[in-house]
Amino acid sequence: MPVTNEQAAGHAFLRQMYQDPYFPDHVVGQGAAILLQLCERIEAEQPSDLKALYALTQAATEEFNLLEAEFEAAGSGIETAAREWIAEDFWFVASAYGFADADVEELIASRDW
Repeated sequence: MPVTNEQAAGHAFLRQMYQDPYFPDHVVGQGAAILLQLCERIEAEQPSDLKALYALTQAATEEFNLLEAEFEAAGSGIETAAREWIAEDFWFVASAYGFADADVEELIASRDW
């Protein structure tokens, strides 16, 4: 299902990671796909409050937890700058769907990175 939110559909997820050669594009692409899938889930489930949104974002965060092994296998990792960039994109998604008051730490509370 394609993303219909114009902000989300036009957003270059994890742009900074693509620009940094430390992060392999094929793994960054998997991360961008997780964020797009999050957008799709938000559109499909239409969370009515922050609690429902946090459930969706934390599920996506757990997918990033699994992706850490892919980064490591490729000689990379989710390090300090990447953590910030990923968190920023989670907040971007929340904001794009009307949850600008979301707490970024709650959005990614289940992170291992």
